[in-house]
Amino acid sequence: MTSAAFSSPKVLGSTPRRLRLVSALLLATATCFTQAGPTLAQAPAPANNAPVAAAEPPKPLAVSLVQPRTEMWPERIEVQGDVMPWQEIHINAEIGGLRLTSMQVSVGDFVRKGQVLALLDTASVEAELETVNAQLVEAEAAQTQAEATLGRAKRLVASGGVSQQELAEYETQRQTATARLAAARARLKAQQLKLDAARLLAPDDGLISSSSIGEGDIVRAGTELFRLIRQGRLEWRAEVPGEILLKLEPGQEVTISSPLGDEVKGRVRLLSPTIDLRTRAGLAYVDLPAQSRFKAGLRVTGKLVTQRKALVLPAAAIQHGDGGERVFIVDAANTLRAVKVETGRTQADKVEITSELDPRARVVARDVNALKAGIAVRDTAATDAKTQEFANTNRP
Repeated sequence: MTSAAFSSPKVLGSTPRRLRLVSALLLATATCFTQAGPTLAQAPAPANNAPVAAAEPPKPLAVSLVQPRTEMWPERIEVQGDVMPWQEIHINAEIGGLRLTSMQVSVGDFVRKGQVLALLDTASVEAELETVNAQLVEAEAAQTQAEATLGRAKRLVASGGVSQQELAEYETQRQTATARLAAARARLKAQQLKLDAARLLAPDDGLISSSSIGEGDIVRAGTELFRLIRQGRLEWRAEVPGEILLKLEPGQEVTISSPLGDEVKGRVRLLSPTIDLRTRAGLAYVDLPAQSRFKAGLRVTGKLVTQRKALVLPAAAIQHGDGGERVFIVDAANTLRAVKVETGRTQADKVEITSELDPRARVVARDVNALKAGIAVRDTAATDAKTQEFANTNRP
């Protein structure tokens, strides 16, 4: 029984059926994978394997650009100088040995031309004048007699009453008398001038600035008695550096600071033709108004105005910060570059650049407070020009 159950026909009969089952299973599995292949191929790739899109570069910042300009700007220069008389006359005694009897004016008086300033004692001069007058009368009589004698001699020459030699002597006597008469007249004139000189007169209108003698003094010829500031006019003699003097012109207005606190306007009358070798300065002679209340000898300060070139930028182009002042220049790559600058004078909405700056540089004109170096920019003026050109080209 046992051997019958495990006989070979049953074993052999079951093997083909198992093989068919295995084959069917394998075929079904292959069919499933074949149908699922396209679906798996179309599945999206994992997110970490997806390509990253490139970031777009920032657009250039639109700015307005300018170039530095060279302009002639007024420059005020402060100089010092002395207030001096426009012209000062020294009034001297023309004759000597006379006593000053009367002073008619005092220092600070304003006098008119021809006004008597002082009187000298004329007693001795008048006595000499009488003597000269007597000598003149004598000379006139001698000349008259010589003329008459010569006339008679000429009439007697023809009859032989007077020889030619005697006639020549009479002619000489007449000439001598005539010469003595001329000398007497000259002495009279000189004595009259002495008498006139005993009265010291003002040579022009002006202000008596000094007096160096008093009543009772004996004056000597040539002694200075008074000083007169002609017409009371004063001038300011400004000491100006030579290179600045060359820029001034006669008639130019000058402002002088008064010690009283106000400012006085004057005008350049004359410029010195030479420069002092020691101080390297020249003088500008400035006329002062009569109401200036200045005094001769006062040293004051004034301001002269000249014209000087200035490299100018808009004031809005300057960025102010703790590190100083700077401007932004656009380089060849159209990026910003910060440049430190030094500024000087200001005028309206413009400022002078005193440090070195390329006059051809392209400088951002305004809205610079938020700018930084390295930013890419574009010129709004250039963009607008290109846009306008494009519009004009495509206009029907």
